[in-house]
Order: sequence, then structure tokens, then C-alpha cells
Amino acid sequence: MEEAAGIYARESSYLGRFVQLGIAGDRVISVSFPEVPDDVHETDHELLDRIDHYLDGVDDVDFTDVEVGLTVPTDQRSVLETLRGIPYGEQVSVEQLTRMTPDLDAENDDDRILVRTALDENPVPLLIADHRVRDGPSAAPPEVEQKLRSLEGL
Repeated sequence: MEEAAGIYARESSYLGRFVQLGIAGDRVISVSFPEVPDDVHETDHELLDRIDHYLDGVDDVDFTDVEVGLTVPTDQRSVLETLRGIPYGEQVSVEQLTRMTPDLDAENDDDRILVRTALDENPVPLLIADHRVRDGPSAAPPEVEQKLRSLEGL
């Protein structure tokens, strides 16, 4: 990405709210879904175009090449990086994601809590698709999470 740092937002008719990106350097540091965007924002961004295609139901849109700046603890980062590998239209459980994440044990309550915390505090939902974890929390509002799950047939 070569766009300038800043806030970018565009309204989504599918979601019934805005998709807002926070960009710093060449990395996306936040994705949110406000009903009203920040006062100071731009609407033109290549990633917003790709998100529009995704929300229009184009199922070959992939965000794994998007550089994200995860400002979360290392153990949460590991969970979110593992989640990034779950493809469009597929879902996992919290237990499966725990098992898939290096150095975590699905039988350990603390590790399952860590996974749930990472999902809940995900700074870039949609780019790291926490809606693909069927029994976990999402950092997106519940109505957005349900629409994303529906879009992907989950």
C-alpha cells in the first residue's frame, strides 16, 4: 500500500454502516464499523475498493497480502496470525484455533481464554476474519459479524 497515513472510511449499504480504516505507514492498524465515521477521513483507498468487492459477494477477494500493524501482545498476535490462514467460507471453533496456534493447548483453560481475548481485541476484524470462528467473540459489532458470516455462507 502506498496511500498516505490517515483515516479512510466508506459507507457500506450491505452492512448499513461505514467501514473505517486506520493507516500508519504502509500498514493497516485498525478496522472498525462505525455508524458515523470520524470527522476527518478520506473515502478513496485501494483497500476500501477491495472491501467493497468482498461485501458485494465476490468470493475470490483475499486480504492475506494486506500489511497489518498488530499492536497486541505477542501471544495474541500468534493467535491472530494463525486465524489469518483460515480461508474464505471456512470456519473453525475456539478449540480448533487453540489447537492450531503454536505453543497453545486446547485442553488448557488459560489458552482458550487467551484465544477468546485475542478475538475480542482484534484491531483489524475483516482483514483478520474473526467472524470465521463460530463460537468465539468478534471485535466487530454483532450485526456486522452476522452479516459477514452470512456473506461467506457460515
